This record gives sequence, C-alpha cells and structure tokens, in this order.
Amino acid sequence: MLIGIEHGDDAAVVRIDGDRALVSTVDFFAPVVDDPYDFGRIAAANALSDVYAVGGEPIVALNLLGWPRDVLPMELAHEVLRGGQDVARSADCAVAGGHSIDDAEPKYGMAVTGLAGPESLLRLDAGRPGIPLTLTKPLGVGVLNSRHKATGEVFDAAIASMTTLNRDAARAARLAGARCATDVTGFGLLGHLFKLARASGVTAVVAAAAVPYLAGARQAVRDGYVSGGTRRNLAWVNPHLDAGRATEEDLLLLADAQTSGGLLVAGEIPGAPVIGELVPAGAHALIVR
Repeated sequence: MLIGIEHGDDAAVVRIDGDRALVSTVDFFAPVVDDPYDFGRIAAANALSDVYAVGGEPIVALNLLGWPRDVLPMELAHEVLRGGQDVARSADCAVAGGHSIDDAEPKYGMAVTGLAGPESLLRLDAGRPGIPLTLTKPLGVGVLNSRHKATGEVFDAAIASMTTLNRDAARAARLAGARCATDVTGFGLLGHLFKLARASGVTAVVAAAAVPYLAGARQAVRDGYVSGGTRRNLAWVNPHLDAGRATEEDLLLLADAQTSGGLLVAGEIPGAPVIGELVPAGAHALIVR
C-alpha cells in the first residue's frame, strides 16, 4: 500500500510491481444541478478527479446509481448515466456496468480504477517549505450551486468548471516535477489545504487576493447562499487558522464546499495562478494574508 487512509488522500494506491501501481477510489452524491445530463457529467468528472489528484490515469469505472423509481422516470436516470458515460469517454476510461438501488432520492457517482507510476505519485504528505501553491480552477461552485437550488438560476460557468476534467492539470503537475497535490472538493480550499499542511508537517500560506473565483460567487455569499457544509468547513479549520485581516466573506469563499473542483498543487503549473506557498511549520497550519 503506497497511499492508504493515514492522511485522507484522494484515492488508495497499491503497488503492482516496480513500474505500476493500482489506483482505486469511489465517489457519489445527490444532484447539485437540476439538469440530469449535467448532473451525470459533474458526478463522473468528480469521481475521476480523485485518480488524477494522486497522479494516476483512470482505466475503468463502474456506475453507482440510487434512484426513486416510483417518483422520477427512468428516462431521467438514463440521462444521468449518459452524462457519466460521455465524460468517462472523454477521459479514455471504460465504463463497465455498475450497480443501482431503489433510493429515496437520486444519487450518482462512480467507482474508478486507474494506474499510476509509483515514483510519480502526488501525495498529501510530500509538501516541503519553500514550494508555491497553485490552484487550477476558480472557487465558488458551492455558493453558486446553492443559489441555483434556491432560485433555479443556471450558472453556465460553474457547470463548465465542474465538468472539466483535471487530467491536463495533473499531467502538467507531474511534468513540472510536483509530488504533492490534492483536489478541492467538499472540504473547500481551506479544509483540503489544512489536510495537506498537517500531513506534510508545514504551514500553508494563502494570498487571499490571488485566489480566483467564478463570476457571481462573491455576490452569492453576500446574498446568503452559503451551505451548512461550508460553515462546518470553516469551523473545522478555525482552531488551526491565522485569518489575519481576512473578512468573513473571504473566509467563507475559501471554505466553500466545492464539487468537482480543481487541483491544489505544491508547485507551479504554466497558466494556473499561484495562490500561496508552503513555509516551515509554525503556530498555525494555515495563514490567510
């Protein structure tokens, strides 16, 4: 076992031989958007992301579907599965069936198996002081999804972000020699960065003004579209956080619970913004400036 449960990495990794390691992960959730095809695409991209986040390439996926068959027509389930299939196909990942159950609310995701090189893994515990932090997708899909659920307003940029694979970002990270990364999903940027800093024994510094956000995200926070998960994320990291002069709005955005977010990489990737750095461990695991 090269990567297990010790630090909460994004996927499990087991060595097969000297040149190959098996990557295994699973992820599923209830709809974050109304359109079933988009929901399928988002859930599939999110599941595949865990393989990319540890430096692997997905090979085969199995569908996981919960469906209220007496409430919603199976035609909608077909659209969910079609969305997942299309995203997996774009990742050159085969989909070989899966498993479905009758459920009170729809849920969808995938169990994904991939391959990685044992010497080129991206790990939570490989961060070192002096390395910059790069974020490959803007934040804000959590608050925009909350606004969508409440109002029906559709945010095309958020859907485009959530359905974009992290494949190219992961390959660029490996080419740049990065060895430490994670993807930004349910724990928000601060939560995932705290896990990275804790596992690596460093302090992570975030330059709040350098963090990119989707259009409308800041206004969604001001209008109160903040999920309970985001507030729990912030409460979880708060004892380990030096917030400096950051406002509550800044911190809620940094803790925003993402779906199919980008990669947070210890290292620089061409074209992606540097949002901070790792420094020697101090009194706090996280510092926002």
